[in-house]
Amino acid sequence: MKYLDEYRDRKVIEKLVHAIAHETRQSIRIMEVCGGHTMAIRKFGIQRLLPEKIELLSGPGCPVCVTDRTSIDRAIKLARIPGIIITTYGDLIRVPGSDSSLNQEKALGADIRIVYSTLEALAIARDNPGKQVVFLGIGFETTTPSSAVALWEAHSQEIRNFYLLSMHKVMPPAMAALIEQGVQIDGYIGPGHVTTVAGANMYGPLVEKFRISVVVSGFEPVDILQTIYMLVKMKEEGRYGTEIQYKRAVTAEGNLKARKMVSLFFEPATDSWRGLGPIPDSGMKIRDEYRSLDAERQFDLQVNTVPEPKGCICGEVLRGLKRPDQCRLFAGVCTPANPIGACMVSGEGACQAYYNYR
Repeated sequence: MKYLDEYRDRKVIEKLVHAIAHETRQSIRIMEVCGGHTMAIRKFGIQRLLPEKIELLSGPGCPVCVTDRTSIDRAIKLARIPGIIITTYGDLIRVPGSDSSLNQEKALGADIRIVYSTLEALAIARDNPGKQVVFLGIGFETTTPSSAVALWEAHSQEIRNFYLLSMHKVMPPAMAALIEQGVQIDGYIGPGHVTTVAGANMYGPLVEKFRISVVVSGFEPVDILQTIYMLVKMKEEGRYGTEIQYKRAVTAEGNLKARKMVSLFFEPATDSWRGLGPIPDSGMKIRDEYRSLDAERQFDLQVNTVPEPKGCICGEVLRGLKRPDQCRLFAGVCTPANPIGACMVSGEGACQAYYNYR
């Protein structure tokens, strides 16, 4: 298939739905760990097409959602320092911190600018030599290469007023942590864009340790249904492993140039995830030789973080323990226009996906 409408073909979808129903004999719990999949599953009503024995869980797949409150508070502290320009992707500015958000700080006069690429942030640094420009690096394996490119350019061009605050994370350690924390998962819908960069081989240790299946999926209805069929079939046949449904974009090795660029500037480190807590080797720390570009090392970022808002279950939603509509704040106090928890901020967050496609 080559065209978008083929991946939404009603007859193909009906065949897949029938095949899934025919194949499913055991109960199975499948978790997606990509915000794009969370949104697509709700948008296309995938959950309504499946047998009752198949339970779909939304996991920690939205980078804005899993960025913990301490990280947001540190970014806010940076924004309050005179002479600093904060550059960031859009959704992050609306995530609530302990007593404010970047959006509120911007309204109070902080210089916070939404950019669409790291190179745009670099251009702001070049155009404002008297200011210190910090880019808030957020996202999984998909966006880390662009942050690495920014560090490369800043280092090569000797742009001395540019810094990166790395909040980048990698997915497999979090997938493992969910299982270790007792969440029952029979199979993962592997994140398509993440795996395009990092390669399907990265799930090997996870699959072997927990004897679990990962099928990397595309984002259209046919993609997701075929992925679910593959996961069901693997369980029914008593086998596990890594398979690729999204073959038009994903390979076992991934994007080797991007991976090399990332490894040049970053190394694994313990990082804290909203709802999951600190997870070893789940974050990406800037290497010591580029410490002059690391906002964490160049500024005082010590903060006192307070607990999440009372009643917010975003952490439980991110672990697949609760559905968004089981939160008493959902669609009442907490809406996309007034997000109480991070899961309602982004269009890829489980709470907003449930809200938009109720």
